[in-house]
Amino acid sequence: MFKRTPASRGAGLFSDSASELNSAPSATAAYRANIDGGSRGNPGPASYGVIIRDPRGEVVAKLKKYIGRSTNNVAEYYGLIAALDYAQQHGIRALRVESDSELLVRQMSGQYKVKSSELKPLFERARKMAQTFASFKIDHVYREQNAEADALANEALDETSGRPSVPSKLSTASTTPQPPRKVRARFRNGALIPIDPLDLLDGSEVEITVRPIIKA
Repeated sequence: MFKRTPASRGAGLFSDSASELNSAPSATAAYRANIDGGSRGNPGPASYGVIIRDPRGEVVAKLKKYIGRSTNNVAEYYGLIAALDYAQQHGIRALRVESDSELLVRQMSGQYKVKSSELKPLFERARKMAQTFASFKIDHVYREQNAEADALANEALDETSGRPSVPSKLSTASTTPQPPRKVRARFRNGALIPIDPLDLLDGSEVEITVRPIIKA
């Protein structure tokens, strides 16, 4: 939990795509924000999704936005900043954030240092915003507990690309069946190691035909 500092209001740069269901804030009880972000390709087309609930557990806002070509970690921070921005703009003074990004949570909690030049300015902005709340807490949750935010992030990306939504993490490929293709791999220590990118979902089963390449 961060030390309390005087509140400041942002310009709402991260909430222009918000679909607000109820804007009545609470001055004391904690709101909960589930955030998610990712990219297809990493880096690749990226977006974030945010679900915000009031102290009674009612959904008060759904935020989603395509942010262009970026990485998973950058998109996660954009989701966090979007949640913080919404809370500031609606007078929310106590906020609990849940994310399935262990990196983001540990960096915001001070357990990990931020070494990436891409993430440093986003981290600094999120940290300063978090310090404006009377109470702020960020927790790591499993992906299954973050499914709604994940689905929103996928919707934002699918709406931009024109694809139907798929219930998967953004960093994975679409579940649309792909035609057979050739990829190079190297056999080492009893395992085939792909040389070319596969872009497959975790747990995907593939059929492999081994044809040694004879180099001159």
